[in-house]
Parts: sequence; structure tokens; C-alpha cells
Amino acid sequence: LYGSIPRGTAVPGVSDLDMLLALRHEPTDADRKVVATLESMLDSSFTQINGAGIGLASTAALLSDLERYDLGWFVACLCTPLIGEDLAVQLPRYRPTSLLARETNGDVGDLLPRWRAQLSHAESDADLKAMSRRVGRRLVRTGFTLVMPRWGGWTSDLDESAAVFGRYYPERREQMELAAEAATQTTEDRSALGMLIDDLGPWLAAEYLATHGRKTPRP
Repeated sequence: LYGSIPRGTAVPGVSDLDMLLALRHEPTDADRKVVATLESMLDSSFTQINGAGIGLASTAALLSDLERYDLGWFVACLCTPLIGEDLAVQLPRYRPTSLLARETNGDVGDLLPRWRAQLSHAESDADLKAMSRRVGRRLVRTGFTLVMPRWGGWTSDLDESAAVFGRYYPERREQMELAAEAATQTTEDRSALGMLIDDLGPWLAAEYLATHGRKTPRP
């Protein structure tokens, strides 16, 4: 488990349920189909959660050298074991370094064209709210990891992340606060999402590359 539920900060009916499943094999299309069905069942059966998100990865990938400072760090530092082996014991201790910043969010610029396309094709308020949560979270976390090595610590709280970012980039503080609000409260305001994607996003991607460099390419 990861996110607000294991942190103890979840709001019933507002927060979602976040899970990562570590498989003994590489995820297949059949696995993803089962997970999509399970997400829908959880969301419809429990009013306490506002959606369920279940990630899939193989144990081999999570423990690989390539993912050591991305998915490996995610498992070791942000996930709470529920059942099965605790993979964190096979991973190193982590520090808030530029390397960690680069490997976690050094590819945010690659997401911008996809987000623009998704925004243009969004047809309902539900589509926009789902996108609001996804885009807002990623921008806030990227903004935080941009300044993380200077701050010298870690937080998973989105509001605190935006506040920390604002200390180093006061001229972008209001935009990042809007991103945090979009992530936690969601919005169907298409213009607000457009601002995050077309203004804050490109600036953040360029600043990130200049500060930490590009994330190691994946196959």
C-alpha cells in the first residue's frame, strides 16, 4: 500500500486506494485486465474510497539496477508491505540526492504531449477530474523533487510539497498550489488544467533538466 491510507491521512469518500502488486513474472495483458476489473469492483463496493489504483510490476524489475533509484526507491521508501515478502530489505538506504531526483521525475517533459492530447479528448467532468488528480499529483511531486536535495528531506504530503517548492521558486508558488489543489480536490476546469500543462509543465520540465538532467531511458 502507498499513499494517504497507510500514512493515516486519508479522508473517507475523498481519498483513493493506492496499491502496487509485485509479481513473480512480467505483467501481461491478462493481468492488467484482471486489475482493471478489480479496481472497478473496489470503487463500486466501498464508498470510503474515491477510486482504486493498482500498479503492476515484476519483482525482478523492482529490484533491478535500472530501477534502483525509481521503482526500487518507491518500494523501499513509500510503500507499506501488506502481504508477501518485504522487498525493501533487498534495497539500499536512500538519500535525497540529485541522482534520486533525476531518476524519479527527470522525464516529466515526455508526459506533456500525452497530457495535451488527453485534455483535448476529455469529454466529461469525470474525465477532467481524473486527469486533474493525475496531472496535479505528478507536477507537485516533480516540483518537490526539483528542490528536494536542497531541502534535504522527503515528504509525501502534496500541500507540504507545494509549500516547500514555493520557498525556492516563489514566482511559481501560486501555480504549484493550484496543482496541489487540482490533485487533492480535483477540478473540471479545462482552462486551469491547460495552464498547468502548457505553462507550469514546460517550465518545470526545462528547469528540471537544467538542474538534475534527464532520466535514464527505459526500453
